[in-house]
Amino acid sequence: MNDTSDGALIRTKDLKKIYPMGLHKIEALAGVTLDFTKGEFAGLVGPSGSGKTTLLNIIGCLDSPSGGRVVIDGTELTGLGQSELTTFRRENIGLIFQQYHLVPYLTALENVMMAQYFHSLVDEGQARAALERVGLGHRLDHLPAQLSGGEQQRVCIARALINDPKILLADEPTGNLDQRNGRNVLELMEALHREGHTAVVVTHNPDIALMGDRTIEIVDGKVAKDTTMKEG
Repeated sequence: MNDTSDGALIRTKDLKKIYPMGLHKIEALAGVTLDFTKGEFAGLVGPSGSGKTTLLNIIGCLDSPSGGRVVIDGTELTGLGQSELTTFRRENIGLIFQQYHLVPYLTALENVMMAQYFHSLVDEGQARAALERVGLGHRLDHLPAQLSGGEQQRVCIARALINDPKILLADEPTGNLDQRNGRNVLELMEALHREGHTAVVVTHNPDIALMGDRTIEIVDGKVAKDTTMKEG
């Protein structure tokens, strides 16, 4: 597995992750092999503790595997050091979490600009445009505590999009939201998918799982089922 020249944007091969727990070990991933193509929207489902978030974190350069390989757009992640992984993540991957991880004393606009700061030059106009894109053009100067949960999650999505990543990775993006706010975020993610963004989403929300091109069920650290939802 030297590249992704056959059309796979993301490829994992026999991916393993083992966490030591005193005298015991927990096998979070037990040999996961998956390909994701450009523009695909894939939902990762399965019971809590099945390895979904671990898989997402490894693809997102937040964790390293104990074995196996990961290739994204021709770059083998398992050969990179920590600083190289950080740089790769900033340049290629947008992350959306269940917990919003917004800086509480920064405005919505400043929180988005912070992501630019760590990537390249700060561009306030670009950050404003990103927030307008997610429907928050009227909330630029509000602090996180002044925003609803749904609005905070949309700030996170704007932050994830600001550096034009190849891939969006989301871990339970509607998990902390009520039904109305969850639906708003869901509609936004549907729109991003239509624009051609590649997304891998960990979810217990059946609406998110069903809206994608594909649903992958992870059980006990293995792929239990891989179902194509849409053709063409």
